[in-house]
Amino acid sequence: MPRKITGAAFLSLDGVMQAPGGPTEDPTGGFDEGGWVFKLWDEGVEDTLGSLFSGDYDLLLGRRTYDIFAAYWPYAEGEEKPMGEAFDRANKHVLTRSNHPLEWQNSHRLAKVEDIAAIKDEDGADIIIQGSSTIYPALLAAGLIDTLITMTYPVLLGSGKRLFGEGTPISRLEMTDCRVTGKGTVIATYQPGGPLPPCADESPIPVTSERELARRARMEAGNW
Repeated sequence: MPRKITGAAFLSLDGVMQAPGGPTEDPTGGFDEGGWVFKLWDEGVEDTLGSLFSGDYDLLLGRRTYDIFAAYWPYAEGEEKPMGEAFDRANKHVLTRSNHPLEWQNSHRLAKVEDIAAIKDEDGADIIIQGSSTIYPALLAAGLIDTLITMTYPVLLGSGKRLFGEGTPISRLEMTDCRVTGKGTVIATYQPGGPLPPCADESPIPVTSERELARRARMEAGNW
Protein backbone atom coordinates (compact mmCIF):
# COMPACT_ATOMS: atom_id res chain seq x y z
CA MET A 1 0.00 0.00 0.00
CA PRO A 2 1.42 3.44 -0.93
CA ARG A 3 2.62 5.54 1.96
CA LYS A 4 0.86 8.79 2.70
CA ILE A 5 2.67 12.13 2.70
CA THR A 6 1.45 14.77 5.16
CA GLY A 7 2.66 18.34 5.13
CA ALA A 8 2.31 20.25 8.40
CA ALA A 9 3.19 23.92 8.60
CA PHE A 10 3.09 26.80 11.06
CA LEU A 11 1.82 29.89 9.22
CA SER A 12 1.22 33.54 9.90
CA LEU A 13 -2.11 34.98 8.76
CA ASP A 14 -0.35 36.47 5.73
CA GLY A 15 1.11 33.09 4.78
CA VAL A 16 4.69 33.31 6.11
CA MET A 17 6.23 30.07 7.40
CA GLN A 18 9.86 31.12 7.71
CA ALA A 19 11.85 30.40 10.88
CA PRO A 20 9.07 29.66 13.36
CA GLY A 21 11.39 28.02 15.87
CA GLY A 22 14.20 30.42 16.72
CA PRO A 23 15.88 33.77 15.95
CA THR A 24 18.90 32.22 14.19
CA GLU A 25 16.98 29.46 12.41
CA ASP A 26 16.72 31.11 8.98
CA PRO A 27 17.40 34.85 8.57
CA THR A 28 17.50 34.51 4.75
CA GLY A 29 16.33 37.67 3.01
CA GLY A 30 16.80 39.75 6.13
CA PHE A 31 14.00 37.99 8.01
CA ASP A 32 14.32 39.12 11.61
CA GLU A 33 11.23 37.63 13.25
CA GLY A 34 12.68 34.15 13.76
CA GLY A 35 11.08 32.29 16.63
CA TRP A 36 7.69 33.91 16.10
CA VAL A 37 5.76 30.71 16.95
CA PHE A 38 7.42 30.51 20.36
CA LYS A 39 6.81 34.17 21.03
CA LEU A 40 3.12 33.33 20.52
CA TRP A 41 3.20 29.76 21.83
CA ASP A 42 -0.26 28.24 21.80
CA GLU A 43 -0.86 25.16 23.93
CA GLY A 44 -3.86 24.48 21.72
CA VAL A 45 -1.67 23.12 18.94
CA GLU A 46 -0.05 20.47 21.14
CA ASP A 47 -2.74 17.84 20.53
CA THR A 48 -2.29 18.24 16.79
CA LEU A 49 1.48 17.89 17.04
CA GLY A 50 1.16 14.94 19.40
CA SER A 51 -1.10 13.08 16.97
CA LEU A 52 1.11 13.95 14.03
CA PHE A 53 4.28 12.61 15.61
CA SER A 54 2.86 9.57 17.39
CA GLY A 55 3.92 6.18 16.09
CA ASP A 56 6.44 5.56 13.32
CA TYR A 57 7.09 8.05 10.55
CA ASP A 58 9.70 9.15 8.04
CA LEU A 59 10.61 12.79 7.47
CA LEU A 60 10.75 14.55 4.11
CA LEU A 61 12.87 17.70 4.17
CA GLY A 62 14.41 20.29 1.92
CA ARG A 63 18.16 20.67 2.33
CA ARG A 64 18.08 23.85 4.43
CA THR A 65 15.48 22.48 6.83
CA TYR A 66 17.58 19.31 7.04
CA ASP A 67 20.62 21.39 8.00
CA ILE A 68 18.61 23.19 10.70
CA PHE A 69 17.28 19.92 12.13
CA ALA A 70 20.61 18.08 11.91
CA ALA A 71 22.36 20.83 13.87
CA TYR A 72 19.73 20.86 16.61
CA TRP A 73 17.74 17.70 17.23
CA PRO A 74 20.56 15.16 17.76
CA TYR A 75 21.79 17.37 20.61
CA ALA A 76 18.43 18.16 22.23
CA GLU A 77 18.25 17.72 25.99
CA GLY A 78 15.61 17.98 28.69
CA GLU A 79 11.98 17.93 27.58
CA GLU A 80 13.01 17.95 23.90
CA LYS A 81 15.27 14.90 24.14
CA PRO A 82 12.52 12.33 23.33
CA MET A 83 11.65 14.22 20.12
CA GLY A 84 15.34 14.38 19.20
CA GLU A 85 15.66 10.63 19.71
CA ALA A 86 12.56 10.01 17.59
CA PHE A 87 13.98 12.16 14.79
CA ASP A 88 17.28 10.27 15.09
CA ARG A 89 15.46 6.97 14.53
CA ALA A 90 13.32 8.21 11.65
CA ASN A 91 14.43 7.92 8.05
CA LYS A 92 15.10 11.42 6.75
CA HIS A 93 14.58 11.85 3.00
CA VAL A 94 16.23 15.03 1.77
CA LEU A 95 15.29 16.56 -1.59
CA THR A 96 18.41 18.37 -2.77
CA ARG A 97 20.41 19.01 -5.92
CA SER A 98 23.64 19.54 -3.99
CA ASN A 99 26.28 17.06 -2.86
CA HIS A 100 26.28 18.58 0.62
CA PRO A 101 27.09 15.76 3.09
CA LEU A 102 24.11 14.25 4.89
CA GLU A 103 25.87 13.10 8.05
CA TRP A 104 22.87 12.66 10.35
CA GLN A 105 22.08 8.98 10.79
CA ASN A 106 19.32 7.46 8.64
CA SER A 107 19.55 10.28 6.07
CA HIS A 108 18.86 9.60 2.39
CA ARG A 109 19.45 11.90 -0.58
CA LEU A 110 16.71 12.39 -3.18
CA ALA A 111 17.72 14.17 -6.37
CA LYS A 112 14.30 14.79 -7.94
CA VAL A 113 10.58 14.69 -7.30
CA GLU A 114 10.32 11.36 -9.10
CA ASP A 115 12.47 9.86 -6.34
CA ILE A 116 9.83 10.93 -3.82
CA ALA A 117 7.14 9.22 -5.89
CA ALA A 118 9.24 6.05 -5.85
CA ILE A 119 9.66 5.94 -2.07
CA LYS A 120 5.97 6.80 -1.62
CA ASP A 121 5.13 3.57 -3.47
CA GLU A 122 7.36 1.49 -1.18
CA ASP A 123 6.27 -0.25 2.00
CA GLY A 124 7.11 1.67 5.13
CA ALA A 125 6.02 4.38 7.52
CA ASP A 126 3.99 7.35 6.40
CA ILE A 127 5.97 10.50 5.64
CA ILE A 128 5.78 13.93 7.30
CA ILE A 129 7.06 17.17 5.77
CA GLN A 130 8.45 19.72 8.18
CA GLY A 131 9.46 23.24 7.16
CA SER A 132 10.86 22.96 3.63
CA SER A 133 8.76 25.65 1.92
CA THR A 134 10.59 25.27 -1.40
CA ILE A 135 9.49 21.68 -1.99
CA TYR A 136 5.72 22.21 -1.70
CA PRO A 137 4.98 23.59 -5.20
CA ALA A 138 6.65 20.64 -6.95
CA LEU A 139 5.03 18.08 -4.67
CA LEU A 140 1.59 19.62 -5.14
CA ALA A 141 2.08 19.74 -8.90
CA ALA A 142 3.02 16.05 -8.90
CA GLY A 143 0.02 15.13 -6.75
CA LEU A 144 2.19 13.63 -4.01
CA ILE A 145 0.74 15.36 -0.93
CA ASP A 146 -2.14 13.42 0.60
CA THR A 147 -2.86 15.68 3.57
CA LEU A 148 -1.99 19.28 4.39
CA ILE A 149 -2.26 20.60 7.94
CA THR A 150 -1.91 24.34 8.44
CA MET A 151 -1.60 25.94 11.87
CA THR A 152 -2.32 29.59 11.17
CA TYR A 153 -1.48 32.01 13.97
CA PRO A 154 -3.25 35.38 14.28
CA VAL A 155 -0.18 37.42 13.42
CA LEU A 156 1.03 39.38 10.37
CA LEU A 157 4.75 39.13 9.57
CA GLY A 158 4.80 41.16 6.38
CA SER A 159 7.61 39.37 4.60
CA GLY A 160 9.33 36.00 4.54
CA LYS A 161 9.18 32.62 2.86
CA ARG A 162 5.68 31.43 2.14
CA LEU A 163 4.16 27.97 1.95
CA PHE A 164 2.74 28.41 -1.54
CA GLY A 165 5.56 29.90 -3.55
CA GLU A 166 6.31 30.23 -7.24
CA GLY A 167 5.20 27.20 -9.23
CA THR A 168 2.26 26.28 -6.99
CA PRO A 169 -0.37 24.69 -9.27
CA ILE A 170 -3.94 25.90 -9.53
CA SER A 171 -6.04 23.36 -7.67
CA ARG A 172 -8.78 22.94 -5.09
CA LEU A 173 -8.34 21.67 -1.56
CA GLU A 174 -11.06 19.93 0.43
CA MET A 175 -11.19 20.80 4.12
CA THR A 176 -11.64 17.67 6.20
CA ASP A 177 -11.23 19.17 9.67
CA CYS A 178 -10.95 22.60 11.26
CA ARG A 179 -10.80 23.96 14.78
CA VAL A 180 -9.79 27.20 16.43
CA THR A 181 -7.74 27.24 19.63
CA GLY A 182 -8.49 29.48 22.56
CA LYS A 183 -5.72 31.82 21.39
CA GLY A 184 -7.13 32.07 17.87
CA THR A 185 -4.84 29.71 15.97
CA VAL A 186 -6.76 28.07 13.12
CA ILE A 187 -5.80 24.42 12.66
CA ALA A 188 -7.13 23.21 9.32
CA THR A 189 -6.67 19.87 7.57
CA TYR A 190 -7.02 19.56 3.81
CA GLN A 191 -6.92 16.86 1.16
CA PRO A 192 -6.50 17.35 -2.61
CA GLY A 193 -9.77 18.43 -4.19
CA GLY A 194 -8.98 18.21 -7.89
CA PRO A 195 -8.80 20.96 -10.50
CA LEU A 196 -10.64 24.25 -10.28
CA PRO A 197 -14.10 23.73 -11.79
CA PRO A 198 -15.24 25.81 -14.76
CA CYS A 199 -17.73 28.62 -14.36
CA ALA A 200 -21.34 27.54 -14.69
CA ASP A 201 -21.81 30.28 -17.28
CA GLU A 202 -18.69 30.99 -19.34
CA SER A 203 -20.26 33.70 -21.49
CA PRO A 204 -18.46 37.05 -21.18
CA ILE A 205 -19.82 39.65 -18.80
CA PRO A 206 -21.89 42.02 -20.90
CA VAL A 207 -20.81 45.62 -21.29
CA THR A 208 -23.25 47.73 -19.34
CA SER A 209 -21.79 51.22 -19.66
CA GLU A 210 -19.43 53.46 -21.57
CA ARG A 211 -17.37 53.63 -18.39
CA GLU A 212 -16.87 49.83 -18.49
CA LEU A 213 -15.79 50.04 -22.12
CA ALA A 214 -13.25 52.71 -21.17
CA ARG A 215 -11.99 50.58 -18.26
CA ARG A 216 -11.46 47.57 -20.51
CA ALA A 217 -9.65 49.75 -23.04
CA ARG A 218 -7.28 50.94 -20.31
CA MET A 219 -6.62 47.31 -19.29
CA GLU A 220 -5.78 46.33 -22.86
CA ALA A 221 -3.48 49.34 -23.17
CA GLY A 222 -1.71 48.41 -19.92
CA ASN A 223 -2.45 51.66 -18.09
CA TRP A 224 -5.39 50.64 -15.87
